[in-house]
Amino acid sequence: MSSLLSQTPLSVLDLAPLREGGSVSDAFRDTLDLARHAERWGYRRYWLAEHHNIPGIACSATSVLIGYVAGGTSSIRVGSGGVMLPNHAPLVVAEQFGTLEALYPGRIDLGLGRAPGGDSAAARALRRELHDDEFDILLAELRAYLDSPKPGQSVHAYPGEGAGVPIWLLGSSGYSAELAGHLGLPFAFAGHFQPDNMEGALALYRDRFRASLHLQRPHAMACVPVIAADTGEHARLLATTAQRKFLNLIRNRPTYLMPPSHDFDWSPAEEAAVASKLRAAIVGSAASVQHQLESLLATIQVQELMIVTDTFHHADRLRSYELVASLAAQPASPL
Repeated sequence: MSSLLSQTPLSVLDLAPLREGGSVSDAFRDTLDLARHAERWGYRRYWLAEHHNIPGIACSATSVLIGYVAGGTSSIRVGSGGVMLPNHAPLVVAEQFGTLEALYPGRIDLGLGRAPGGDSAAARALRRELHDDEFDILLAELRAYLDSPKPGQSVHAYPGEGAGVPIWLLGSSGYSAELAGHLGLPFAFAGHFQPDNMEGALALYRDRFRASLHLQRPHAMACVPVIAADTGEHARLLATTAQRKFLNLIRNRPTYLMPPSHDFDWSPAEEAAVASKLRAAIVGSAASVQHQLESLLATIQVQELMIVTDTFHHADRLRSYELVASLAAQPASPL
């Protein structure tokens, strides 16, 4: 039986999470260790996501962390999942990623989002005064800096100009899907925290796609939470760490990753809200995860799949990614 999982490149999304009782340095060491393992296990990309003013997430200086990971690995593509473009001057982004591309040629991805990556206070501190409908203007400016120079151009990205860094648009709604299709760019959907519109956004992207110099046919990726373990029972226990993370977000008190425990003090409304956020999550034993992934890929029809795994213990995180990588190398089997 043919396996969609074995035909679909897998990648890693990392937010450099901090464990309760851990330090930022611990989180960064875990990030590099996971990236090195992911490279050996055959994952295609390792992306880091920009966040601000959120306790327990350490990837705010995203381009710096990308350089750290790329410098500690040798072949895996490293990039942003993503850089929140309205937080930055396009020239600065072009210079940063042009520098990364010069240091690690052919290995850098630039995924772009339009959300602030934090709360309103963080957005004000970042001097974010633009509106969402100006994202396409910022994107055009950034692409011009990364492209070949034009006659009469007065400002250049040195380095960055002509670097050819691949640009992805990221999103959790139809806006970025439609824009990516219109521009002929690859698109990645954030199903790990906003799963409800995943099929619709991916279908919209394919419907609105126009071939470009960069891409001749639609190329989509979805990101989903996955926790695989040696038994389903253990996987479900590990998944309570992610449930607790979303519960705290819903309560507006983000915190560090907490130890797994089935002892919850949530209300029925909170439980339903957490379940909604994690609707796309795939949790279970190796055999169960394989079938869930096969079913997901058959439904959403993406060209790549990105996985985010939140567990309290680093060893459990490694084991989950290792199991998924081994499943991707196997044919599909009956449940």
